[in-house]
Amino acid sequence: MFYTTHTHIFTWVVALILFLVAVYLFKAGNAKASKIVHMSLRLFYVFIIITGAILFIEFSANNAALYGVKFIVGLLVIGFSEMVLVRMKKSKSITGVVIGLIVTLLITLYLGFRLPIGFNFFG
Repeated sequence: MFYTTHTHIFTWVVALILFLVAVYLFKAGNAKASKIVHMSLRLFYVFIIITGAILFIEFSANNAALYGVKFIVGLLVIGFSEMVLVRMKKSKSITGVVIGLIVTLLITLYLGFRLPIGFNFFG
């Protein structure tokens, strides 16, 4: 079950949806619901890291350097998404963090789809 990308993709898709819901709820002024969704999102961060680590251990022999880069950039995505939500709650500027989130997310998606166990959308 954990040796395919399906579980990992499911966890980060759910996390992405939870992130967007948390941002929406916070902007709508519903702090309590936003906090609940944010805590659920943190649980999914753990699931993402666990499933990603399992895939990394299982398949890194195919291309260890790029899988290592993807693993690190994936951790940065989690870090940036957490920083966005925390900085929003503290009413601090999120512009730079959002840019970092978008850049690292695109790099992670590109590497994930480009590497041997990903889907080959790019030819």
